[in-house]
Amino acid sequence: MDLFTEGDPVADTKAPEGPVEKRWETRRFEAKLVNPANRRKMTVIVVGTGLAGGSAAATLAEQGYRVKSYCYQDSPRRAHSIAAQGGINAAKNYRNDGDSVHRLFYDTVKGGDFRSRESNVHRLAEVSVNIIDQCVAQGVPFAREYGGLLDTRSFGGAQVQRTFYARGQTGQQLLLGAYQALERQIGLGNVEMNARHEMLELIVVDGKARGIVVRDMVTGEITTEFADAVVLASGGYGNVFYLSTNAKGCNVTATWRAHRKGAYFANPCYTQIHPTCIPVSGDHQSKLTLMSESLRNDGRVWVPKAKGDDRAPRDIPEDERDYYLERIYPSFGNLVPRDIASRAAKNVCDEGRGVGPSKLGVYLDFADAIDRLGRQAIEAKYGNLFEMYERITGEDPYEVPMRIYPAVHYTMGGLWVDYDLQSTIPGLFVIGEANFSDHGANRLGASALMQGLADGYFVLPTTIANYLAAGPFEPVQASHPAVVEARRDVEDRIQRLLAVDGDRTVDSFHRELGQIMWEHCGMERSEAGLRKAIDEIRALREQFWQRVRVPGDGEGLNQSLEKAGRVADFFELAELMCIDALHREESCGGHFRAEHQTADGEAQRDDDRFAYVAAWEFTATGEPAVLHKEDLKFEYVHPTQRSYK
Repeated sequence: MDLFTEGDPVADTKAPEGPVEKRWETRRFEAKLVNPANRRKMTVIVVGTGLAGGSAAATLAEQGYRVKSYCYQDSPRRAHSIAAQGGINAAKNYRNDGDSVHRLFYDTVKGGDFRSRESNVHRLAEVSVNIIDQCVAQGVPFAREYGGLLDTRSFGGAQVQRTFYARGQTGQQLLLGAYQALERQIGLGNVEMNARHEMLELIVVDGKARGIVVRDMVTGEITTEFADAVVLASGGYGNVFYLSTNAKGCNVTATWRAHRKGAYFANPCYTQIHPTCIPVSGDHQSKLTLMSESLRNDGRVWVPKAKGDDRAPRDIPEDERDYYLERIYPSFGNLVPRDIASRAAKNVCDEGRGVGPSKLGVYLDFADAIDRLGRQAIEAKYGNLFEMYERITGEDPYEVPMRIYPAVHYTMGGLWVDYDLQSTIPGLFVIGEANFSDHGANRLGASALMQGLADGYFVLPTTIANYLAAGPFEPVQASHPAVVEARRDVEDRIQRLLAVDGDRTVDSFHRELGQIMWEHCGMERSEAGLRKAIDEIRALREQFWQRVRVPGDGEGLNQSLEKAGRVADFFELAELMCIDALHREESCGGHFRAEHQTADGEAQRDDDRFAYVAAWEFTATGEPAVLHKEDLKFEYVHPTQRSYK
């Protein structure tokens, strides 16, 4: 049976024509407005309270809309954005080193391997300069130079220093800024905050998104919540791999439920493998830990030149070390983009030159930086990261090199959205990592925080008004057939999960699914491996619905039930990811097909056949997925073979 069929093309009709640097200004003027008196009559649901969701809820409430905010954590500030470490990009050019909005635009399109929309990326670069001003006004404690000016540092894929940071906890400080803005609106009564609530279904009435079905994770109560528009800011789906740097609660359920209701899912195979993570230490692990990309500013990556060299790192002389990133990519050195650094680490380990007990690791060495700058300077920049590494590994990175290896970190794919960040379901807007819009096939470091805050503070509050200007819409009643059906679907699914009463835990299925995905849809993919993965995923999903055991009931707190629902959605997503990776017979960014590489092992794109966004339409399980293509046009950054040498 065919794995997919091709449907009609999909197009972004909201991006204006004209010079790329004028398009956002044009769209802001052309978009319809909602006057302040009418905003008070309208309700917007925001799912997720990370940087995108928290900033969006706070800003919409500030504008006068009634906002209902939902998160599954016990507090909005527990969103996974808080774990971001290294920094946030902005084209401020404080260093006077040649940066500009156009250069950030260029670097992002190139870094994404020419698989993103020029209009969206240029808007992101434009808005980046406003984000820093906003956050400084909120009191975010960015690092500063001796004279008091904001400090910046380098990140991968750029030759300028445009990354603003707050030591190694930038995400935490930015999220606390958004959180205080959100809490202000909660205190004023403009935001109704619902923590410990999980979205389990999207309510679509007369073709428009009009609400969600949520479960109170403490009491088990299922309720239907209504609004004039719904915003999903629920993050990425990296936990489909089981082992990732994401928090254990991160999941795809909110976006997958929307996908099943008609929202196209774009480029699901574009996943980012981060090159600097603490290596896997054994089968007992349930997640992995990121070591910030910022460490590659001062740390040097190397492995022994000889295979099987088991000497301690300090016993290996300088001339017997291979600083392979500096050797292969002299222009960018250790600050090449993440997809390139990850594949290079995999290659040297595949050659038998990996380090550590598993031999799946490379060294990140700070000896030269400590000699040059002094230990105190390194502590000031990276102290909390070094402390975290020592607590996890028992090794002091001031004395011995860190051991790192690539791990799943971020997902560039997500729900398809137009220039207004609206999905294919009218009234459903998707922001932050939950959408696909800005990063193409590979995200540059420090750009996730930039996109989340750009979408939440500046883009969505403008574009959602264009949709809401036609409202307020007719109130939706709980007795409406579409609402009754959505609620019944949630209740039936919960009962089905509880009724299996099998002999395997949810985690055992999730771990096995993750192993399949990492092996066949991870850093390197092939046609044979992907076809094998699809067969194995289908067989394992069938086993799941026959053998999973979910203890307890749905009437109260039940973490096994929560995980079971999320893993059930991961099974369906995993199959689509493999189908997407199989159909894309090229290598680009984080999608590396073994059959499509240059003579020196770099990704080999096929722009004639695959310069498009793959937007997938959901079909009944077992039926072929439907592919809709959005052709990408490059007027300002013309596709070339990406080179960082």
